[in-house]
Amino acid sequence: MYPTTLTQLSRANPFNAPLFSLQEIEEPKQSLPANGRSRNLAAAAIADSADVSCEFGSTKYYALCGFGGILSCGLTHTAVVPLDLVKCRIQVDPDKYKSIGKGFSLTLKEDGARGLAKGWAPTFIGYSMQGLCKFGFYEMFKIFYSDMLGEENTYLWRTSLYLAASASAEFFADIALAPMEACKVRIQTCPGYANNLRQCAPKMFAEEGVWAFYKGVVPLWMRQIPYTMMKFACFERTVELLYKHVVPKPRAECTKGEQLIVTFTAGYIAGVFCAIVSHPADSVVSVLNKESGSTAVQVLKKLGPKGVWKGLVARIIMIGTLTALQWFIYDSVKVYFRLPRPPPPEMPESLKKKLGLTE
Repeated sequence: MYPTTLTQLSRANPFNAPLFSLQEIEEPKQSLPANGRSRNLAAAAIADSADVSCEFGSTKYYALCGFGGILSCGLTHTAVVPLDLVKCRIQVDPDKYKSIGKGFSLTLKEDGARGLAKGWAPTFIGYSMQGLCKFGFYEMFKIFYSDMLGEENTYLWRTSLYLAASASAEFFADIALAPMEACKVRIQTCPGYANNLRQCAPKMFAEEGVWAFYKGVVPLWMRQIPYTMMKFACFERTVELLYKHVVPKPRAECTKGEQLIVTFTAGYIAGVFCAIVSHPADSVVSVLNKESGSTAVQVLKKLGPKGVWKGLVARIIMIGTLTALQWFIYDSVKVYFRLPRPPPPEMPESLKKKLGLTE
């Protein structure tokens, strides 16, 4: 009586989870590849085809993904240096640079057209190194964590997988970025301090030692790790949703050009969210690298709740365009070098059988 009554009550509970009927099914034994680990089925199918230049997860694959990251991050961040310069000046001196238009006009008046390019060298070097680690390590950690979870859990927990892999990759990417980011901000926000990287780096080292280049790494983690987690997870899920609900035909039937359009669209959507979640920490980094001797907590107190959001519009425009172009370039590199490009994930057949979704 009691077990039956309890079962009925649990089923009537409005907060109960759906009850699936799991069936024990004999799964055919599969031989592991030569490297001793199982690969995602979709990725393995693509890697084994004749249309790719290397195996999914191979050393060549990681190296070319890293090269794609260098191009996507280095070129795009350098291209938007003028907007980045104005954004940084709005953050550190909002009384003088009250808007994007005012920032551009004042910079042109005081420094001329060349002034808008200040900090291009540390931007290119720093973000190239960051892109190498960001994209290369993301692919590596994604496969590593996927192997730990197994095929079924990889599908069920794929958003968490994207978040964990991107956070792990960005941790190392920011260590590579920090020295050049410190130089860039000092050049852009401290008039008369230094005109280029050759002048700035030795001067910073002489004044504050090695700490000058890494004092901003913690707020950089605070800014970049949430940014990158949003960038990769939002992009991956947006691509999945676009192919499922917007694109009128399966990805396999789309041309390479059509696939790249989907990549650009998903990248822009992801970029808007990236800018919002990472902007407060970005404001702290800009002020911290301008003022010697300050700490992140002191800067945060100084800016206040409203101050950390200064320059958000400029950052949304910059990061939205930037992220879209980065994904477009990165995916284009994969297409050019014929790297494996797994389609959006689908539920494994074994999981469908366990959930009773197939005959």
